[in-house]
Amino acid sequence: MKFLFIVQGEGRGHMTQAIAFSALLRQNGHELCGVIVGKSKRRCIPDFFIREVGAKVQPVESPNFVTDKSEKRILIGKTILHNLKNAPVFIQSLNQIHEIVLEENPDIILNFYDLLGGLYNLIYQPRASYWVIGHQYLIEHPEFTFAKSKAFAKQCFQVNTWLTALGAEKKLALSFQKLEESNNPKLKVVPPLLRSEVKKLEVSSRDFFLAYMVNSGYAEEIIAFAEKHPHIKIKAYWDRKDANETENPLPNLSLHRVHDKHFLQDMASCRGLVCTAGFESVCEAIYLGKPVMVIPVRGQYEQACNAIDTEKSKVGIASESFDFLKIERLIQSGFQANAEIKEWNNSWPKILQEVIPETKMTEPEYHLTQSFS
Repeated sequence: MKFLFIVQGEGRGHMTQAIAFSALLRQNGHELCGVIVGKSKRRCIPDFFIREVGAKVQPVESPNFVTDKSEKRILIGKTILHNLKNAPVFIQSLNQIHEIVLEENPDIILNFYDLLGGLYNLIYQPRASYWVIGHQYLIEHPEFTFAKSKAFAKQCFQVNTWLTALGAEKKLALSFQKLEESNNPKLKVVPPLLRSEVKKLEVSSRDFFLAYMVNSGYAEEIIAFAEKHPHIKIKAYWDRKDANETENPLPNLSLHRVHDKHFLQDMASCRGLVCTAGFESVCEAIYLGKPVMVIPVRGQYEQACNAIDTEKSKVGIASESFDFLKIERLIQSGFQANAEIKEWNNSWPKILQEVIPETKMTEPEYHLTQSFS
C-alpha cells in the first residue's frame, strides 16, 4: 500500500508518531510516498523529523493555537478568530495538498490530527482512502472520560476532532492500555506509536528530572521552582525558536532546544518525567518504566482529558503546576510502571495486520538492552 501522511506540527507528539508508523509500514512492505506537515510562524519543523520520517517533507500553513503573552494559556476565542482571519491562507494550503496528492497518487492518506486533512477530504474527495490516527479519537470509545468543561471547551474539542476526521474510513485511536472493542466499525483502539530508538535504550536512574513543555512560557515556572529548590536537578526541553541550543539559568537547571536523540537519552536516564499533558512523551516514559507527572496546558481542554486518562490508566499523576516535589513523593511511594502496558505496546505487528489485512507479520527489529522493574 502507498501512504501519504498529513501531520499536525504542534508539539513533537504527532511527528514522532509519524516517524514510528513510517518505520512500521516499511518493515511490512508498504511505501510512504510523502509527508505534509502543518506549520505555523510560532514553531519550526524539527530537523530530526525531516531526517527520520523517511520521505519528502512538505510544509503548509495550518491552523494553530493562539496563546497569551506568557505563552502558557491557550486562548480559544482568539484562536478561532485568528484562524478564520487566515482562511484564505488555509485555502491555498488545501490547494497545495491536492497538488501533492495528484502527484503522488497514494492508496491511503493518513492524517495525524491536522484540521486541514479532514477539510481536504471533504472538499476534494480524493480517490485515496482517508484514515486518521491519534489519541484524540478515543473520545468515541465508551470508556473515555471527559474532563469538566468551561465555556463550551468540550464541544470545541469534539468539533475539532470531528473536523479532522471528516469522511474517514478508519479511525485509529491510540490508547495507553488495551480496551474492549466498541460498536463503532470505523474505530480501532491501537497501542501508542513508539520509535525503535525508545526500545533500544539502556535504562538507568540518575539524579535529575526530565521536563518537556509544549509552550515556552512554562520556563518561568520551572526556573522559579529550581531557584527555590537548589537540591533538585532538572533538564528541561522546549522548542522556542530564538533559544540557544543549551541555556543554564541556574546551577541545577538547564534548558535545551528539542533534540530527538538527546531527549530520549535523558528520558532513559532520568528519575522521572514532568511534562505538559500530551500523549507521546508520556508513552515513552511509561515504556521505560519512568514515573510521570503531567500538567495540562491552561485553556487546552484536550490536555485536561489527557491528564485524567493518565491517572485513570495508572501510568502517572496530574498537577496544575511544575511542582517537582509531587513526583518526588510519587517515587518515594514505590511507584512502578504497569508491565501490561509495555506488552500492549509491543503488539503493534499483530495490530498492523488487523488494520491492513494484506500486511505480513514481522517481529520488531529491536530489544531492550537492560531490564527494569
